[in-house]
This record gives sequence, C-alpha cells and structure tokens, in this order.
Amino acid sequence: MWERYTRISLIQRISVGIIIGAILGVIVPTWTGIGILGDVFVNSLKAVAPLLVFFLIMSSLSRHEEGTKTHMRTIVSLYIAATLAAAFVAIAASYLFPVEIVLPKSAASGVPAAPKGFSAVITQIINSAIDNPIKSLVEGNYLSLLVWASLIGLALRPLNKATKQAVSDFAAAITSVIQFIIQLAPFGIIGLVFRSVSETGLSGLARYGQLILLIAGSMIFVSLVVYPAMVWFMTRQNPYPLTFYALCESGVSAFFTRSSAVNIPINMELSRRLGLNEKTYAISIPLGASANTGGAAMTISIMTLATAYTLGIHVSFPLAFILCLLTSISAAGASGIAGGSLLLIPLACSLFGISNDVAMQVVGVGFIIGVIQDSVETAVNVSSDLIFTATAEYADLRREGKPVNIKEQVRKAKLVSGNARDIASEALENPAGR
Repeated sequence: MWERYTRISLIQRISVGIIIGAILGVIVPTWTGIGILGDVFVNSLKAVAPLLVFFLIMSSLSRHEEGTKTHMRTIVSLYIAATLAAAFVAIAASYLFPVEIVLPKSAASGVPAAPKGFSAVITQIINSAIDNPIKSLVEGNYLSLLVWASLIGLALRPLNKATKQAVSDFAAAITSVIQFIIQLAPFGIIGLVFRSVSETGLSGLARYGQLILLIAGSMIFVSLVVYPAMVWFMTRQNPYPLTFYALCESGVSAFFTRSSAVNIPINMELSRRLGLNEKTYAISIPLGASANTGGAAMTISIMTLATAYTLGIHVSFPLAFILCLLTSISAAGASGIAGGSLLLIPLACSLFGISNDVAMQVVGVGFIIGVIQDSVETAVNVSSDLIFTATAEYADLRREGKPVNIKEQVRKAKLVSGNARDIASEALENPAGR
C-alpha cells in the first residue's frame, strides 16, 4: 500500500489534497477535527526542521575543505538584488494602481507591539543571532542556529574523522525522518485547506479584494517575470523550467503552510534532487528564510503607500526610493519579529509622518487579509530561495566553463520526485546528500 501511494508524484498527491480539503471545507465546515491533520503536519516539520538545519550546517562546515567552492557570495548578492527589485516593483505597482484601505478602528485590537524604529529592528536581529542555541532549537530561531552551527562546525574541522562522521550520520538520520514526513504532506494539506475554507471563506475577504489583488498580483509578477529575468541574466538559459519547478514543488506547500521554517527541509530535499552542492544549500536555504525577503518588502511597501494614498499624502519619487531601501533592509529582520512583515509597516509609515495609531490599524487590516497575503508572500520567498541557490551554482559553473543544462537538471529532478521509493533507498545509500 505504501509503495503504491509513494509511486504517485508528490505534487499530484498534494493537488488531490487541495481539492479534497476545499470540498470538505464547503460541505462540512463544522467538522473541525479535519483541521488537526494540518496541525500535525506543520508541527511535525517545525519540530524537526531546527535540528536538521543545525546538524546539516555543522556537518557541512566541519567537512569543508580549503579551496572548495560554495557559491555563497553569488547567492547573497542575488538575495539582496531580488529583495531590492521586489520592493521597487511594489512601489511601481502602487503608483500605477493606487488603492484605498478601509481602516476599521477595531482592526488593531490584539496586534502585538511593533518595533519603534530602525534601530529596534537592528537590535532585534543582533540579539536574535546570539541567542542561546538550546533555546533557539526549541523556538526555531534560525538566525541563531546559523550562527552557532557555523561556529561549532568550524571548531570541528581539526578534530578526527570519526567525530565529524558521527555528526554527518546524525544529520542523515534527521533527513530520513524529514523525507518520511514530507511524503505525508497531502494529508496535512487537506487539513490546512479545510481550515482556511471553513473559517474564512471567500465572502470574508471581498471588501479587501482590490488590496489583495494588488499585493498578490505584484508578487506573481515578480515570481514570473522579475526573478526569471534575473535567472536568465545569470545563466543565459530559459529560466522557466527551474521557476515552475520551484513554484510547484516548493511554492505550493509554502502557500498552505505559510511558514518559511516548515519549508526549509523541503527546499533542501529539492536542492538535493537538482544535484546542487550540499555545502552550499545547507547554508543558503536556512539563510534565505531570514535574508531573502522580497515578498515581505513588497507587503510593507504596498501597505504603506496604500495608507498614504488613503490619507491623501503625496509621495515624491525620492521619498519612494528611500522607502524602497528602508523596506528592503528592514524586511531582512521580518522573520525575527513576532508577526513578520506586517509589524514593520509602522516603521515604514513613520517615514511619511503617519501616526502609530493609524499604522496599527493598517497592520490589523494586514492580519485580516493575511490568509492570502501571507500565503502568497511565503510562497514567493520560499520558492525563490531554491531558485537563487540553483542559479548561483549554475552561473558560477558557467563562468568556469562547465555549463549545466538547467532544463535537463529539472527533468532529472522531476523523475526523482515521481518515484519516492528511489528517494528513500538513495537516502539510505547516500545519507544527507554526501
């Protein structure tokens, strides 16, 4: 039975799960127990993902040999450029399609405190980076895990091979557990979609339709036009096989889980299927969850400019450019702040002299439309982590005179994706992608 189940492509199983969850949400919305499937799936990945990240980074850095290329410089450059480009597109879209926001006074109720200024964001990032590593494993603080795992991994380099092999074997064991959980994703998707449809429905979002369309439309444009253009510029190959592979395999699950942390192990597995360097993606994928935040920059920019338009505030181009830079830098800290990108809106609003009371009402609106806004934002961020990790490696190999056929690599990855039994056996024979 298990073999017959895993023989079907994962994306096909997830698609069936989406349909079943939507139907159940409409027909039997009172059967709240179905939503437990989604909780179990998300919480399982959240529980194991910090361990996976911690041990994979330690293993990768401890076994790193002098002169080994990791493509990290190219990846970080792409992350920065992508975030700036996304913020610019959001500002341009806000100018072309201005939208007014309905600001209910009750919208801000129950919203946590937002950062008071730019310095508060920087302080939050620094404090988060040096947090207790045990506490970070429990709470899923990936910025801190990156820092401590890197330091411990570097400290392990001069030790004997048996010690480093033990760390690698532990990472391989966690990887096998993650792969098993991912195979059960369709059942989790049923619960997540059911809860979304039964609790929110379509009518609850109708009054904010224009704002949702502007945000989602801008993000889709970035994912299908801007990011592929960057891939083509770096590789000089058709970017869409890689783009659609990342969106289908990574973006779909990110849309429904609405969690970058949950999708870290998924992106690592997809990177392995694409044949990427483990020493690179073991670091770049967790880093992307904190640093590659184009979707967050777009949310902050659009919501801020929509607020200014609603209040009749004229925003000049120089001021819009400053907003672009501010949101790009601030968005990098969004994952380290409770509430994510929405709570950085007051910081951006302060640039135009908008009071904190009004800004927090806008944050409240953000939580109302979050079922779509946050889902699309997460899908954009998570899928682009995979896209830029692959692009950086392919671009560096191209410059070295070793070009990679991206379309062929994606085709091979899909073949692996379509046969989960091969994945499981390969994971046992070749743990953690070694």
